[in-house]
Amino acid sequence: QVQLVESGGGLVQAGGSLRLSCAFSGRTFSSYVMGWFRQAPGKEREFVAGISWRGGSTRYADSVKGRFTISRDNAKNMVYLQMRSLKPEDTAVYYCAADRHLSVVVTAQAWDAWGQGTLVTVSS
Repeated sequence: QVQLVESGGGLVQAGGSLRLSCAFSGRTFSSYVMGWFRQAPGKEREFVAGISWRGGSTRYADSVKGRFTISRDNAKNMVYLQMRSLKPEDTAVYYCAADRHLSVVVTAQAWDAWGQGTLVTVSS
């Protein structure tokens, strides 16, 4: 079964940057579409970004477009989320997700595998 382990979260000031990493194991990484979701206290889990099997196609939530970049390294079984110009409203637990979709799906319920999450806190 797929295992996902996120890292890279932390506390950052507004306007700062962080890079999240997600290590994938257990199956053939290049067969999986990868995504990042986030969940703030009292809110539902929401889609942030997704990337296709080979990285040729990406999709972003409007709230992060132009500030966040998702990428993957199929040789290392890793997916990344580079976050820039962070805002206090970006504060959340960020989750890595994987599934064998044909394309990036924004609905959290449609994803099969999840990491444990990493906390990102953006101070004002």
